[in-house]
Amino acid sequence: VQLQASGGGLVQAGGPLRLSCAASGRTFSSFGMGWFRQAPGKEREFVGSISYTGTSSYYASSAKGRFTVSRDNAKSTVYLQMNSLKPEDTAVYYCAARTLYPTGSWYGADYWGQGTQVTVSS
Repeated sequence: VQLQASGGGLVQAGGPLRLSCAASGRTFSSFGMGWFRQAPGKEREFVGSISYTGTSSYYASSAKGRFTVSRDNAKSTVYLQMNSLKPEDTAVYYCAARTLYPTGSWYGADYWGQGTQVTVSS
């Protein structure tokens, strides 16, 4: 499956931003979908995930209560709605897909998107 992330940009602290990730190539609903991010000088970290039909989701503690992962299987698209953004949320955000949706945090993925830059100004 090919993944194309979009929606990144510059936003002020406290503001919202929604990222999108469009998938193509295989049946979208057969993949659990997730989001990761990588800040300069840091390792890539898990942000949140959603199950095949969207009935289950899981978030890193840094994202819980502020970020929401959703998906539209008819559009083969997964979203990351980010609210109350903080400067420490500045990172390149990656969408990812797994054929097996695990409970809890992800430590890898089967497929990766190219990343979209999110910069939060203070």
